[in-house]
Amino acid sequence: MSAVDYSLQIDEARETAICEVRGLSKSYRNFWLNNVSFKLEPGYIMGFVGRNGAGKSTTIKSMLRLVKPDCGEVKMFGMDYAENEEECKKHLGIILGEFDYYADKKLKTVTGVVRRFYPEWDEAAYRRCISRFELDETKRVKELSAGMKVKYALALALSHNARLLILDEPTAALDPIAESEIYDEYAKFSKDKTAIFISHRLASTRFSDRILLIGNQGILEEGTHEELLKNCEVYLQIAKSQLSEKELGLEKLGLAEEKAEKETNKKEILSTKIDEKENKSNFL
Repeated sequence: MSAVDYSLQIDEARETAICEVRGLSKSYRNFWLNNVSFKLEPGYIMGFVGRNGAGKSTTIKSMLRLVKPDCGEVKMFGMDYAENEEECKKHLGIILGEFDYYADKKLKTVTGVVRRFYPEWDEAAYRRCISRFELDETKRVKELSAGMKVKYALALALSHNARLLILDEPTAALDPIAESEIYDEYAKFSKDKTAIFISHRLASTRFSDRILLIGNQGILEEGTHEELLKNCEVYLQIAKSQLSEKELGLEKLGLAEEKAEKETNKKEILSTKIDEKENKSNFL
């Protein structure tokens, strides 16, 4: 399956987009991310999925200029990101992997530093998150469990009226149950927020409004979880390896009929073999 160029599918209503990416490319010695283009409008959640090493995090790091892209254009909030990086970052809530910064500092000290970077810091929102997540601000970062680190990072990201949340594999170190609990908490605090979720786990991205499947140098396919299950074999194979049949919704997608037919064929073959064995025994 070849990469799909979505640059021609982006309409010209640029002022409505929270984030718009055109022709973003980044190459390393043994890796090439080619011509990534998409648009994200206010209030929508976009998921980036793909196997490990497909280029999901490279896409985000290139967008944020944590690595310098080879070419491409990124606009956020109607501004060219490269020319207005400092201003754009004031309106972003970002979690890149596990929170391991300032390991020896107490949470209240870290928060004191972070809040200074955001003119729209909302102390009341922060206090609600701290209370809901049951975080102890007198603890040091290194004393937090993996799950509590994620909750603290979310508290910071959700406390300055960010117009766009970017969450890159925030729960990668958690087990599925802990991950589900984190996203349940996130959903309670992030209603109507615009967000980009990056994960190789479909359980954390399948509820996105739109999903980009990244691999083989760029965007392979785009659609909802249900659309990709129907129309994209690569996505379906990833889903089958991670999700239960109930989560997949096989019945709704018509895939259960296919499975039932295969099971019927197996039973018919087995029945035929039994009949042959019995006939052979009667003959003897």
